[in-house]
Amino acid sequence: MRLSRKSDYALRAVRHISNLPTGKLGSINSVSEAEAIPREFLAKILKDLTRSGILVSYQGVTGGYRLAHQPKDISFLNVIEAIDGPIHLNLCTETKGCSCEKYDGCQMRGFWEVQEIAFKKALEKQHFGKYRKKSRAK
Repeated sequence: MRLSRKSDYALRAVRHISNLPTGKLGSINSVSEAEAIPREFLAKILKDLTRSGILVSYQGVTGGYRLAHQPKDISFLNVIEAIDGPIHLNLCTETKGCSCEKYDGCQMRGFWEVQEIAFKKALEKQHFGKYRKKSRAK
């Protein structure tokens, strides 16, 4: 399994925006430059993240993006599923998508379900509050 480039960029963009000072918005240009994400691709990603309720967008010359929730309340799982949809490690765990003739008696499905649950829990434990830069006292 490989994380999509789009999800990787989305995680990087959310991390970047979560590290902005309170009240500051992240523009497409600033996020694109800081995270080395192609601007046009980033625009689509930010739109998806806004539509899913992870980001809030502000229009206009001074517009940009901010988190819709506290960084500690946004998990890696939230971001990945907002971009790529529900995570399934194997076709067996996609109840509606599995057309396998052995689905009802499958001996492997239980294994994949356990692994998928563990993987999702691991992603849920990773939130952007853990990845904020520590502010230095001057």
